[in-house]
Amino acid sequence: MFELVAAGGWLMAPIILCSIIALAIIAERLWTLRISRVLPRHLVAQVWDWAKEKQLDVERLQTLRASSPLGRILAAGLVNRNASREIMKEAIEDTGRHVVHELERYLNTLGTIASIAPLLGLLGTVIGMIKVFSAITTQGVGNPSALAGGISEALITTAAGMAVAIPSLMFYRFFRGKVALLVLRMEQQALRMVEVLQGQRAQEGRMEDQL
Repeated sequence: MFELVAAGGWLMAPIILCSIIALAIIAERLWTLRISRVLPRHLVAQVWDWAKEKQLDVERLQTLRASSPLGRILAAGLVNRNASREIMKEAIEDTGRHVVHELERYLNTLGTIASIAPLLGLLGTVIGMIKVFSAITTQGVGNPSALAGGISEALITTAAGMAVAIPSLMFYRFFRGKVALLVLRMEQQALRMVEVLQGQRAQEGRMEDQL
């Protein structure tokens, strides 16, 4: 393995660096974007229980906000639960933009690696072919060993660049799709909470008027 890296020339260093960064991002995003972490299963039901029992105090809202990305969005709406529907939605949307930004963290870097890794491999190919033609110019075609170094460098860097770019692009597309799905589900649950709370508030208002 070390011989292959050495034969690829100095361009193997940035390609290997890209592979390390891409691997770290993929591992971190796989852990961070778990559904159980972003959308805890029983979180909404717990919020309903707190709302029904009139237990939505500051401490519980802080706990909800720190629990998960969905908790942050729900807490933003619950803080403004006594305001109008428009204000609640505006607070949820504002917090949602920050949550989406956090869910998409490092994805641009992963997409950049997917783009530049094959270009680094192509650059290595060009440099390797330049060495081949330089060897032909100085020594002719009768010395295969003089040509092998440049050809080897060209092929190895190209293969290394593609080996980094292909999985990086696959996971980049996968994570973008997963973030879009998570955001859609969080939006649905938050809007449902707004409608239920506003309906409950209207019902309580009618009961007070009757009394």
